[in-house]
Amino acid sequence: MAIAKRISAGLKKKESPIADFGIPGAPINRSHPFYFGFVATLGALTAILLIRALGSVTQIFVLIIIALFLATGLNPAVEAIKRRGFSRTAAVAVIFGLVIVFLIFFIWVVVPPVVSQGSQLINRAPELLQSLKSNNTIGHLNDQFGIIDTLLTKLKSITSDGTLLISTFGGVIGVGKSVLSGTFSALTILVLTLYFITSLPQAVELGVRFAPASRRERVSALTNAVIARVGSFVGSQIAIAFMSAIFVLVMTAILGLPSPIAIAMVVLVCALIPLIGHFLGCGVVTLIALTVSIPVGVIAFLSYVIYVQVENYIITPRIMKRTLAVPGAVTIISALIGSSLLGLVGGLLAVPVAASIILILDEVVFPRTDAA
Repeated sequence: MAIAKRISAGLKKKESPIADFGIPGAPINRSHPFYFGFVATLGALTAILLIRALGSVTQIFVLIIIALFLATGLNPAVEAIKRRGFSRTAAVAVIFGLVIVFLIFFIWVVVPPVVSQGSQLINRAPELLQSLKSNNTIGHLNDQFGIIDTLLTKLKSITSDGTLLISTFGGVIGVGKSVLSGTFSALTILVLTLYFITSLPQAVELGVRFAPASRRERVSALTNAVIARVGSFVGSQIAIAFMSAIFVLVMTAILGLPSPIAIAMVVLVCALIPLIGHFLGCGVVTLIALTVSIPVGVIAFLSYVIYVQVENYIITPRIMKRTLAVPGAVTIISALIGSSLLGLVGGLLAVPVAASIILILDEVVFPRTDAA
């Protein structure tokens, strides 16, 4: 005991005395204008930095959204293969194998005819413009305003030295950047889609855990129903695209256009793009038809426009109403609003988002209002 007291007394002597820093002052007056201005400035600077950071990664977010959309759309096919006794990994491998085979087939079959026919069209463009001048009305307008002559001069200036492609993409460096950027984006979407579709059940399970335990079963059912509706939308888009490709295949075969299968494949890919897809497809079909003759080009253009009207106002609303339970008017309006807000990505997501909102209203909101 005595030894312990001596040791503690020795330690107390060695301890340094506590420094006296004075009495604490009054707290900062948060209502003071300087304090408010300082905090507001920090908040504004933080918001500006966040906006700039989000703006710099906008392209990455777009790629992620597209990959997630594709993964959700391919999920019904994966589930269908799983029901045949395959594991999810094997089912994903089968689906991606089919996708890669389609891409290889598209590049092998479609790209060479499109390049050759595009070069043929460019070479025949002056001849086609000259033939337009033989029309009395167009010739009269050309005499007054010089429309055809101006187009001929401009066309000769950009094609005489073979720099049409280079000038279109902003020079040789622009061509290289466009090719590298497109290749990188395509590979990124492919890899992200593979990861998303493989881990989709785990991601859903993780997201459902944020809900209270008593509601997880219902939240899980609603989440899976939303995913199923997105998959139904993708399947509907593919079915509509195949219908467009079959129509174009028949039309080009009747009109005697070169490489009708290649043209139909181009339209198949273009038709998968909401709203603007058929504008691209119609442009390709019309330009190739013009290489045959001007009347054939006009007939192809009018036929395609008529088919697009039938598809937009009869076929698409009925298919979307049957698979997604979305009224035709809602389909068109949501696509227009989504495209105006987010462009191509908005057009892709608008209809499934509208279908998901209608599902949540039917299952969550309307039962409460009906019981009130």
